[in-house]
Amino acid sequence: MTVYERGKLNRVRVGTRAAYDQEAIFKILDAGLVAHVGFSDHDRPVVIPMIYGRIGEQVYLHGAKAARFAKVLGPGVPICMTVTLLDGIVAGRSAFHSSMNYRSAVLHGRAALVTDVGERKAALEAITNHLMPGRWAEARPMTEKELNATAVLAFTIEEASAKTRSGPPNDDGEDYQLPIWGGVVPITTVFGAPEDDGVLAPGADLPESILKIIST
Repeated sequence: MTVYERGKLNRVRVGTRAAYDQEAIFKILDAGLVAHVGFSDHDRPVVIPMIYGRIGEQVYLHGAKAARFAKVLGPGVPICMTVTLLDGIVAGRSAFHSSMNYRSAVLHGRAALVTDVGERKAALEAITNHLMPGRWAEARPMTEKELNATAVLAFTIEEASAKTRSGPPNDDGEDYQLPIWGGVVPITTVFGAPEDDGVLAPGADLPESILKIIST
C-alpha cells in the first residue's frame, strides 16, 4: 500500500481524522464529481471548480486551450486540488461542537500540459467516464478540431492527505443535560429523472451511462 509521506503541505493537525494512504485518497477522488483547483496567477490566488479524471496515480484536468488555467498551469507551476464529499450537518448542543460529517482529499503537486495525442485521448476518456461511466464509447468520436481546441493537464501528486469526520456531535458531558436537540442531519446526493433536450433523433433511447447514474 502506497502512503504519502507527511510534509509541511499535507500534514493534518487533527491526526485522528487523517489518512495518508493512496487507497483512502483515491476512494474520495473516485466518488467525487467536482474538484477545486488552486494556483497562483500574477501573485494572486485563483481557485477554479473543475471536473477531472484519474488513470492510476495520474489525475487529469481539461479545458479550452485559450483558458487561463491552461496557459498558467501548462509550464508546470505548483497547484493544490481538493475534493470534498458532504455526508451530514452535525448539530451540537453548543456552536463550538457543531460541525459537518465529510470526506475530503487535498492534493499538492504540479500540473503539466499533455502533448502526446494518445495520452490526451485516454485522459479525456477518463474524465468523461468519471462523470458518466461508459459515456465515451456511446458518444460521437471526438474530431481532430475538438481535440486541438482542448488542453489536457496531467497532475502529478507530490503530497496528499485525506481527512474525514463521521458520527454524532462530541458535546461536553454537562451539555447532555440541556434541553437542546443534538444529532446529525444526513446529506445525500440524489440524481433526478433524466430530461432530454427535446430534439432527440428516432431511436435515441436512454443509454447505459445515464441508466447507471440514476440507478446509484
